[in-house]
This record gives sequence, C-alpha cells and structure tokens, in this order.
Amino acid sequence: MSQHPSPVLAVEHLTTAFRSREGIALPVNDVSLTLQPGEILGLVGESGSGKSMTGFSLMGLVDDPGQITSGRIMFKGEDLRFYSERQWRKLRGNRIAMIFQDPMMTLNPVLRIDTQMIETVLAHRRISRKAARARALEALMRVGIPAADERLKSYPHQLSGGMRQRVAIAIALLNEPDLIIADEPTTALDVTIQAQILFEIQKLCRDAGTALIWITHDLSVVAGLADRVCVMYAGRIVEQGITRDVLEFPAHPYTQGLLDSTPAAAEARGHARGEALLQIPGSTPSLLNLPNGCSFRNRCSRADERCSQPPPTQELAPLHQARCFYPVVSFPAAPAKESLDV
Repeated sequence: MSQHPSPVLAVEHLTTAFRSREGIALPVNDVSLTLQPGEILGLVGESGSGKSMTGFSLMGLVDDPGQITSGRIMFKGEDLRFYSERQWRKLRGNRIAMIFQDPMMTLNPVLRIDTQMIETVLAHRRISRKAARARALEALMRVGIPAADERLKSYPHQLSGGMRQRVAIAIALLNEPDLIIADEPTTALDVTIQAQILFEIQKLCRDAGTALIWITHDLSVVAGLADRVCVMYAGRIVEQGITRDVLEFPAHPYTQGLLDSTPAAAEARGHARGEALLQIPGSTPSLLNLPNGCSFRNRCSRADERCSQPPPTQELAPLHQARCFYPVVSFPAAPAKESLDV
C-alpha cells in the first residue's frame, strides 16, 4: 500500500508581528498550510491581506521591527525558524527560491545579467562557468526571452520592465528548487508571455516535483494554475480547499464577495452580463485596529453578535475548510451521512 508523500512544507500556526508606537500589527496571524511535492498552492486576497508577508516570513526575510513570534516552518522535516543566516544563504536560491513582484529586488543594477545568473548557479553547484552559462541561457529561453544570448550581455537598465521580470523568474528556476514562492510575478507581463511562463512553471512542478506557492489577487490565474487555494483576509486564512471546490462553491462570505466582484467568476455563477458587479462594502481594516472576533464582520451581511467571538474553522467538505460561524452553504447535494445545520 503506497503512503502519502511527506510534505515539502508544513507551516503550523505561524504568526509574524510588527511592533510600533501605535501598537502591534499581525500581518500573518496563526497561519497553517501544507504543500506536497509538485503541488501548486494559490494564496489570494485583497491588498493588505498578508499574502506577501506570509511569503517573506517563509523565506526568513522579515526585517525589524517585524519578527516571527510563534509557529513552525517545517521544510523537508527541518524547522526553518531556527536557521542561522549562513544556513539561509545556502538554502535561498537553491532549495527555496522567491520571485518578487518587483524584479529589481532580485537584480543587481550594476552587474550584467550573465554575471548574476552564473554566480547564482556557481554559489550552489560545482560546475564550470561554461556549464553555468549554458544553464543560464537555457533558463532565459524557457521564459520566452528572444535573442537570449544577447540579453545575457545586457545590464538590467537596458531591459524593459517585463523583460527584467522574466529574467528574475529565470533566476528562480535556475537550480530547480524544491519550493518556489512567487509573489505576483506576472503582473507586469502581457497575457501571451504570462501564459507561456505559467505553462513552464506547471511543467517544472510536474516534471521536477517542485512545490509552488503562487501569491496573487487574480482569481482567473489561480483557477487555471493552482491545485489548492488559500484565501487570506487581515492576516488569517479564512478559507482553503481544492481550487475547483473553493471557486465553484465558496463557503466564506469574503470568498463569495471576491468572486462576485470578478466578471468571469460572477458570470460563471449566474450573474447576468451587463449588470453591475456586486462589491464588498467598506475596506480592509487596519491591522492595528481589527474588530473583535471575526475580522470580516463589519463588511459581512451575514454577521451578528455571535461574530464578535473568534470564529471556528469548520470542515464543510473533504479538504474544504472555512473560518466562519455562518458559512455560505452552496455545496452540491452529496450522499453524506450527516447534514450541515446552519
């Protein structure tokens, strides 16, 4: 009997805090998730929901006054919270890579592209410079850069913003890491190049067993890319499950609000074309002034006094969880042994 593979990443109750004169903000608040080899996990939510800070926390890139205050980050069975800076340097760019939204966070403006890519390979591989350059050239071609040999000789300022982003993605792919954390890396790219890069990343995950966390606000990208999805709001994961289940049968009112405000998703769920899209009222609360209990309750039409208490995480279907007292029960009828009372 085959056993389920060990997860590449298991995050348990991770909390990251920022202390200021105004108080303590928790952009990552009790976050737990797992990721299997070759699996793609979408992390979605509005700006300020904590998606990027979750990625930075997993990479050990939280600067003062921020600090990971609790939880575990188990990567291949080792807790990264206790890694020294020297251990992190060996890990980053080799077994774990991050693609930033701004490519200039990856690229050094005073070094040629070939220098940066070759050094990235040689830092973790005992191969010749010629072999490292060949690997760099192949990586540029994989992300659709024309005349890749000439681009290797360029400086970052000689490339367009979209071209620099493709170079940053190529650098992340160089050493075929076990885990890639991608923070909205295709935002600056046109749809044709975006589709090509998504195809290459899916192929890498499938062929090499690389696990991927794709951070985005674009639900249409998640629908075609991710195996599972986690929806974040105010630092917490409020819903997670298999992508198809979450997008077709949203359980948390916030997830439903995100889908109702997206043209393609709203139309697929029965919204008439030409009608005004529904909007989530209000805006994301300040992390320094969150409401008691459910952080979404001031924007939620289903909330009542009960929601002033911390909501439980309910498993509403296999692998589908929502942190809510009153989930939107829109699952298809199934021969379940017990019915869900709401």
